[in-house]
Amino acid sequence: MNMNNEAEKVLILTVRMDEVSQSYFDALRVEHFPAERNFLKAHLTLFHKLPDTAETVDILSDLTVSPFVVKVTTLINLGAGVAFRLEGAELTALRASLSKAYAEHLSPQDKQGFRGHVTVQNKTSPEIARTLLARLSEDFNPFEVSAVGIDLWYYLGGPWEHKQYFPFR
Repeated sequence: MNMNNEAEKVLILTVRMDEVSQSYFDALRVEHFPAERNFLKAHLTLFHKLPDTAETVDILSDLTVSPFVVKVTTLINLGAGVAFRLEGAELTALRASLSKAYAEHLSPQDKQGFRGHVTVQNKTSPEIARTLLARLSEDFNPFEVSAVGIDLWYYLGGPWEHKQYFPFR
């Protein structure tokens, strides 16, 4: 039996948004995500499972990315929840570049096509999700958020623990 859990830790990589956008999505998540399942703040995940190695950190430390704008283009019905679609050339390029850097470590989920989104409701009934989607759609207009850096998180089987922040410069 392996008593060293350090070797089993995996990392999640997310884009850090500007504070106003983060607060907006967080408020929706608090209001609409089932409280007993809402362990996290709103997030834009780039990768769901990276190895906890020095190489993972080194790749992120060496990034030379300036802050950039991401468009929030539409709402998405997740079946049992609702998310906002986020798109942009810089976001796509960043994800593609990191996919190459981490190619040998990517999980099947992370090898699939990237569809950037921020989930504000999940694990509800389809009826509740459709109701929220309709409500949010009534006055939805595309808007922009600023991507200001990247956060690396330890996945703890539900909650996450912050490991490191890499600001764009």
